[in-house]
Amino acid sequence: MKKQLILACSLIVSATISAQSISKELLQKMQTENQMTPSDRAIRNALSVTDVKSLALSQDNQGEMNTYFSNSVPSKGITDQKSSGRCWLFTGLNVLRSKVINRQKLDKLEFSQIYLFFYDQLEKSNLFLQAVIDTKNRDMDDKTVEWLFKNPLSDGGTFTGVADLVMKYGLVPSGVMPENYTANNTSKFTSFVKRKLREDGLQLRESNLKGTALLQLKEKMLSEIYHMLVLGLGQPVTEFTWAPKDKDGNYITVPKRYTPQSFYAELIGEDLNSNYVMLMNDPTREYWKTYEIQYDRHTYDGHNWLYLNLPMDEIKKAAIESIKDSTMMYFSCDVNKELDSKRGLLSLDNYDYSSILGVTFGMDKRQRIMSFDSGSSHAMTLKAVDLDADGKPVKWEVENSWGASYGFQGHLIMTDEWFDAYMFRLVVKKQYLSEKVLQAALQTPTLLPCWDPMFACEE
Repeated sequence: MKKQLILACSLIVSATISAQSISKELLQKMQTENQMTPSDRAIRNALSVTDVKSLALSQDNQGEMNTYFSNSVPSKGITDQKSSGRCWLFTGLNVLRSKVINRQKLDKLEFSQIYLFFYDQLEKSNLFLQAVIDTKNRDMDDKTVEWLFKNPLSDGGTFTGVADLVMKYGLVPSGVMPENYTANNTSKFTSFVKRKLREDGLQLRESNLKGTALLQLKEKMLSEIYHMLVLGLGQPVTEFTWAPKDKDGNYITVPKRYTPQSFYAELIGEDLNSNYVMLMNDPTREYWKTYEIQYDRHTYDGHNWLYLNLPMDEIKKAAIESIKDSTMMYFSCDVNKELDSKRGLLSLDNYDYSSILGVTFGMDKRQRIMSFDSGSSHAMTLKAVDLDADGKPVKWEVENSWGASYGFQGHLIMTDEWFDAYMFRLVVKKQYLSEKVLQAALQTPTLLPCWDPMFACEE
């Protein structure tokens, strides 16, 4: 009886293993079902020497690109973030400079990215060290503590960070504190700052100091980080002389003496924290609700990333109103999806991967987010929309920060269908939002954890 029971159990286990693993019979079945056709061999030969993106480029979509836009915000000068993840900073500053250029009829203007990036890195370092102190009594394998040590510092960010940094530290012109190699190539230098922060974080956790003594230890560590940043990025300017110039390089007005704060007050002078609302289109979460992400901020005394989740048609209404009033917007998306970088076109018709690979790709936006196949990866400046006779958007245009030679004269053009599929965030001034949207933005937000993958910092 025992032998029969053992045999029966072994047969059940064997059948289970066979059903769950790749058996010899299953492998032979798949081989039989997938005999190579002449077309398959041609594709295989091509893929052995060429990348799949080049082969999938749809020739049906290679006609002359329509670059006309019914509504466009005037723009001057394409910026270049080089090999850094500072698109959020370039985009935020490009939004701010646009109004100044158009209002004062300047030939050009660019704010110093490296100036604010210095303080961004310093503030994020303080945020990490203080967060380590705040979570000192938790175990190292606590989810939040683990996230902190995995992400002590980054060069990515959001418009919320731009607002907090500008309101605290002001602005300076790019000529006063120009870019350098470290700012343009952040990866290696940042890795050493992160290493030092992790070492300091462990020391803070293991220290027996409390209260003021522990804070003094943190301040000593932060001073060392400041020194590293000075070596890599330079000492931030505190005063400078500036005046706008015409296209020939002649001063339009008499140069004046500024601090970064007084320069911001004179050229911009608005409350960035109060005048803008971040809108999100995330179909995995309930619409018309606000959400806040824990520890996802740039300064310890600043604001967590806060947004209102809306249906796409509501976001488009606000975007169109803003563009019609010559106001650019901070915009983020999954930029590498279906991107034809040579033409600067984002279209769902750019590539035919299904024909090349012999499978279909049918996930919608919600499914792509849920399965980690898509998420916001890059920030740019939304500046134009082309409306049809019924006032419906046909295509959109963004000013990018990858240099003037990239894409379409430094810009990317996206179809409205692509916008629906891969657009995620838009920061809009309150004056362009409906009363219903403004009221929804006032609700108490749902707090989301810092490790939620949807909220990785922009590139």
